[in-house]
Amino acid sequence: MLPAELINEARRRGRGFLGEADGKRLLSSFGVPVPEFSVAPLPADAATAVDGMAGPFAVKVLSPDILHKSDVGGVVLDVPDAAGVRAAIESIAAKPGVRAARVDGYLVERMCAPGVELVIGSMRDPQFGPMVMVGLGGIFVEVLHDVAFRICPIDRATALDMLAQLRGAALLDGARGRPAVDREAVADLLLKIGGRDGVLMSLGDEIAELDLNPVIASPSGVQVADVRVILAQRGDPQQAAAAAGGGDVLARFERLFAPRTVAVIGASASSKVLANNFITRLRDFGYDGAIYPIHPSAETIEGLPCHRSLATTPEPVDYAYIAVGARQIPDLLRGAGGRLRFAQVISSGFGEVAEGQALQADLVAAARASGCRVLGPNCLGLYSPRGRVTFSADAPTEPGTVGVVSQSGGLGTDIIKRGQWRGLRFSGLVTVGNSADLGPVDLLEFYLADPQTRVVGLYLEDVKDGRRFFEVLRGPHAGKPVVVLRGGRTSQGRAAAASHTGALAGDDSAWDAVARQTGCVLVKTVDAFIDSLLAFQCLEPRRVPTLQVVLFGNGGGTGVLAADAFAERGLSVSALDAAAVERLEALKLPPGTSVLNPIDTPVATLQADEGRIAGRILDIVYEHARLDALVLHVNLAAFVGRAGGDPVDALIHAAVDSRRRHLDGPHFVLVLRADGSPALEERRRRYRAVALAAGIPVYDELEPVAEVLAAVRWVESRAPRRG
Repeated sequence: MLPAELINEARRRGRGFLGEADGKRLLSSFGVPVPEFSVAPLPADAATAVDGMAGPFAVKVLSPDILHKSDVGGVVLDVPDAAGVRAAIESIAAKPGVRAARVDGYLVERMCAPGVELVIGSMRDPQFGPMVMVGLGGIFVEVLHDVAFRICPIDRATALDMLAQLRGAALLDGARGRPAVDREAVADLLLKIGGRDGVLMSLGDEIAELDLNPVIASPSGVQVADVRVILAQRGDPQQAAAAAGGGDVLARFERLFAPRTVAVIGASASSKVLANNFITRLRDFGYDGAIYPIHPSAETIEGLPCHRSLATTPEPVDYAYIAVGARQIPDLLRGAGGRLRFAQVISSGFGEVAEGQALQADLVAAARASGCRVLGPNCLGLYSPRGRVTFSADAPTEPGTVGVVSQSGGLGTDIIKRGQWRGLRFSGLVTVGNSADLGPVDLLEFYLADPQTRVVGLYLEDVKDGRRFFEVLRGPHAGKPVVVLRGGRTSQGRAAAASHTGALAGDDSAWDAVARQTGCVLVKTVDAFIDSLLAFQCLEPRRVPTLQVVLFGNGGGTGVLAADAFAERGLSVSALDAAAVERLEALKLPPGTSVLNPIDTPVATLQADEGRIAGRILDIVYEHARLDALVLHVNLAAFVGRAGGDPVDALIHAAVDSRRRHLDGPHFVLVLRADGSPALEERRRRYRAVALAAGIPVYDELEPVAEVLAAVRWVESRAPRRG
C-alpha cells in the first residue's frame, strides 16, 4: 500500500497511529532499511510467517491498545525457527496485558545484527513545524538524554553535524575495540526521514510524532528495529507562511522608517497625554515632515492644526501613531480611505486579553480593507534616526547600524537607553507588541536587506510564524549577525508525549536547532543582548573562525581568570610565538612584566615612555603574533595616586592609533575596569567615547568579552545553511 493509503486506512479504523507493520511499510516506501518481516494473525500461522526467512527472529504483539510492547511482555527475541515462533506467540498471547487488549496479530522479523543503538525521530514544533532528532542509547535514550534536533528539511552536512553534536559521538567511531559504524549510512537515514524528499517533508501534515527506536548502526549500515508513527489530528493548526506583501522589501518599508507625513491620534487640546508627548519628541528629535493631529473637535493641538479624520489630511499619511480607546480604532482605519500606509497602535485591550481577541481580528480586517499595515497593538512606537522619528525621550539622534525589533515596548526603551550609554547606534528600533499584522519576521526581512543595518537584534516572546522566520534567516539576504533574546523560554511543564522524541523535545530544542542551522546568536539577558549587538556593530565577522586570543593589560590575576573564561568558551589564550616574545623582550620592559600570554604589564610598565609603550607592545603583537583577537584591559583604579603620572590617556590614544594602522588585522576589544567611584566612571565614559569613535567596542569586564567573542566565533563558524 502507498503511504497515503496506509494512513487513510488507519484513520478509517479510528486509530491515531500506524501499527509497527504498517509503519515499516511506510518507511520502506521511502527507502528506509527495515528488517525482513511478516505478520502472523494467529499462533498457527507461525510456519507461514517465517517461510523463506532465515532466523533468528524477533516476535512482537501488534495491538492498538499497547503503547510499549516490552512493558506487557509483548516481545520475544532470538527465536530460532518456526516452532520457536509459534511458542513465542503463544507465550505472548497468554500475558495478562495482552489478553486484555485488542490484538491485530504478531510481527515476525529477522533479528538485526548487533551494533550501536540509536533513536531517530520527529515531532511537530508549534512554531517551526517538523523537526528531526537523532540520539544515542536506543531504548535508554531518555536516560542518557544525548540527542540533537534540527528543523526540516535538512541536508547531508546538517545530518553529519547532528551526529557530531552528540556527547557520545565517539561511540560511533568505535570504542574499546568495537568497529566504527557507517556514519554516512546514518546520515542517509536521517535524510530519508527529514530531508527535502523525506518522510516528514512529504507527509509532515499527517505525522505528529515519529519514533525509529532502536535503530541499529553497524559497519555495514543501519536497520530500523522498531517504529512508531503517531498521526496528526485532523484540524491541527499548521504554520501559515503569510508574506508581508509582494515587491521589494526595502521599498515596502521605506516610508515606515522615513515617513514624510505623520498623523497623531489621541493627543489632547487640554492636557498632556502620551500622544502629546510623541508630538513633542518628534519636534525635539528634528522631524521635518508634516505632523497631522487627528481630533474630532479641537482646532489646534501643540500649535498644529487638527484634522477630523485620516481621510481629510492635506496629504496621504505614511505613519500614524494611534493612542485612543481600543474599540474606536478599527473604524478609524476603515475611515482612512486608502490614504494610510502604516498604523502603529499603542493602545492595549486587544489580543493580549481574552476579551480583546475578536477586536484584534477586527482591527486587522479593517486595516486590510483600507490598504494599510498595522504595527502592534499594545506597543510603544517607532525609533528611526534616519527618519527623525522617536517614541523614546532623549534618544541618540545619529543613525547607526543596529536594527532592533522588540515585542516589549518597555524593553525597547531599555535597549535604546542602556544601549546608548554603551555606545550602540541604531538604524531603527520597532516595538511590535501583539504583532497582530506586521511582526518580527517582517521587520527582520527588512533589516537583513537594509544597507544601513549591520546587525539585527530581536526580543521575542512569540515569533508568530516560526517557519517563515527560519526561512528568512536562510534566505537571499541572510548573512548579517542576528542576536535573539527570548522571553518565556521555559514552560511550566510539558504534557506527556506519546513518543521518546516528544518527551525529549525540551523548551529550547527548536531554538537550538535554529541557531545551529542559521548561525543566529541566542542570549538570555538584556546585558548579553546589548554586549553582543555592540560587538557586531564594531567587529566584522571573519572568514576563519576566531580562536586565538591575546590578552594584554595590567593585573596578573585578572588575566589568569580571564584566560579561564575564554577557554571555557572554546577560545584559546595560548603562549605567543617565539618571534613575538623575542621582540617584546627586546623592549627591556621593567621587572614584573610578563610577555607571554596573557601579557601582564604592571603600572610601572605602562607608565614607561609617558604611556606610549602600550602602542609599541600592540604593534609587535599585531605584526608578529598569530592571533584572531586582541583584548586590551586596563584597571583604571590602579593608576590613582601613583607616582609617575597617569598614562591612561596616552595609552588609550596609542591603542586607537595602533588599531587604525592594523584595520585588516584581528578583532580588537578594549576593557576599562573601574571601582565605581564617580571620578573613575567619568573618565571611563570619556575613554569609551574615544574608543567607540574609532570603532573599538568597550566593555567593563573581561568575562562579557569572552561571551561576545564566543558569539562572534559562532557566527563565523556557522554560515547560513540551506538544508
